Parts: sequence; structure tokens; C-alpha cells
Amino acid sequence: MKTNKLVVVGVGHVGSYVLADAMKAGVFGEIGVIDIKENVARGEALDQEQARALTYMNNIKVTHGGYEQTDDADVIIIAAGNSIMPDPDDPTAEPDRASLAKITSQTIRDVMGNITAHTREAIIIVITNPLDTILYIAENEFDYPAGKIFGTGTMLDSARLRNVFANAYDVDPKSVVGYMMGEHGATAFPVLSHLNIQGVPYADLDTYLDRDPQVDLSSPEDIKANVVTAAYDVFNGKGWTNAGVAQSAVTMAKAVVLDERSIYPASTTLRGEYGYDGNVALSMPCVIGINGVEKRIPVALNEWEEAKLHESAAYIQEAMKDAGVKF
Repeated sequence: MKTNKLVVVGVGHVGSYVLADAMKAGVFGEIGVIDIKENVARGEALDQEQARALTYMNNIKVTHGGYEQTDDADVIIIAAGNSIMPDPDDPTAEPDRASLAKITSQTIRDVMGNITAHTREAIIIVITNPLDTILYIAENEFDYPAGKIFGTGTMLDSARLRNVFANAYDVDPKSVVGYMMGEHGATAFPVLSHLNIQGVPYADLDTYLDRDPQVDLSSPEDIKANVVTAAYDVFNGKGWTNAGVAQSAVTMAKAVVLDERSIYPASTTLRGEYGYDGNVALSMPCVIGINGVEKRIPVALNEWEEAKLHESAAYIQEAMKDAGVKF
């Protein structure tokens, strides 16, 4: 009997959290672990394998080794790559993920070369930063089937946006319907024209709900800044972020293997949407199912949102140039 198989490439701060969350997701029967540090891959696999004996843990086969593990993978999550570092002299600094473009582009080309030597069937979900640039390379330089590679994109940024509104109105963040688009990074922007809390649109929220008077949600620019800063509150506190993005990747992987056709803001190469055709990857609402990105949904944007999308696309394209991408 065929069981769903996941392979995690790179088990540092983020990848190890992906592995831990995937063990508990209840949708994978086998998980393979790959890391450039073979002892780390072995240690993470053994650690999770031993945890299977504990109450309420799923009995999952966990392996470690090379890319041969991807031969029969259903989903591959790529978390390999370098990380930005906190500034020890400035606890509020917001270092740019795009600065990693040149060095991490080498990593993704190596990883994708190894994967494509073994499979072109698996759905590949990319986490590695700068996400949109790295995703573009993976999706466009290896002749992989269309739709089968996408990035977590603004999945986490969108969760942070929903938390901002949930805290302001003292409601469950899962009751907030809203998302960020564009870059996974400093130029991500909230799509407030489509944000609502259980059907109550953004413009009418104060009419129906009590807002914390100390929280002003009237300015799109301020909301954007608050969401971006929320990431750095975590980053500067512990030196990295991992829980949110790992859960984002596993949630998307679950949507694939269960063919949920869930709509999430995934990073993917635009093919005619918003005036871009094969020359940039960024996040927009996408239907995620058994074939990966089943459909991109180019929602209508207001004037401010459209301007922000173009600013974000231009910023991503500069990082792509640093990574040696020709478009």
C-alpha cells in the first residue's frame, strides 16, 4: 500500500521544525531527511524516530541519507540555505533577506540539480530566502513540470497580518480573512481591499467590532510596517524565525497530498498576471492541490495595492539580478 512520502532538504533551524511538524501532521507515512551535514541529518532522523514510541506520536518511518530518497517522494520541502544574522549592535535592526541572493542561489542550483537527477514528479515547496528569487530559479532553470514548484511566499506574512487584526479586535485570528501579496520580505503589502472578519469588510470593522483604541489600523502603510516588523520582533529576540514558516510549509504540503484545493498566497512565477510574464515570482492567491499550484487568482487591486505590487516586483527583480538570473 502506497503511503505519502515527504523529503525535507536542509534541517537547520527551519528544516528541523518542518520535520517535527510533519511528524505530527498525520498525513505522511514516511519522511526522508537530507542535509549537507550528514551527521545532522542522521541525528535529526534518529531523534524523531525515537519519539515515535511516545504516546500520541504517529508511527512514521524516518530515513536519512542522500537524494536517492527523493526517487519516490510525493512532496519535497527545501529549507537548505544561508540565513541572515541579527545585528549585535542594534536589537531593532531589520536586515534584508535579499542580501542572501548571490550565495543562496548557488545552494538552490545544487539542490535542484540533485533532485532532478532523481525525480520530476514530486511537488516541491521552497522555503529558502530570499524566497521569491530562489523560487524563481528552482521553477525556471530546471525544466520542471509547470505548477509543481512553488514557495511558501507570504503565507507567514499573511498569518502575521491576521494576528495584527485579531489582537486589535480581540478575536480569533482564524476568523480574520486576509493576506499579504508581493515579496516575502520588506516589500510585502496587505490587500486590505479584500480583508474581512467573517464577512465584515475592512472599512466597516469599527462599526461592528470594538477595537483597541491604542491600535490605529487606518493607514495601509502603517499596517504594512507593523506586519514586516512583527517578523523582526521574533528574529531579533531569538536570532531566527522557524515555527511559523515551518507550519506554513507543512500546511501547504498537507493541501497537496490531500488534494484540498486550498487557497493560499504562494510564491510562483507570474504568467501574464498584473502585466508580468515569466520575469518575476511573487506571492498571490493560488489554489493548492494534488498537482501543486492548480490556479493563480489575480484578484483586483486598488490603486495603492497595485502600486505596491509593482514596487515589490521591481525589488525582487533586483535580487534576481544579484543571483545571476536572466529574465
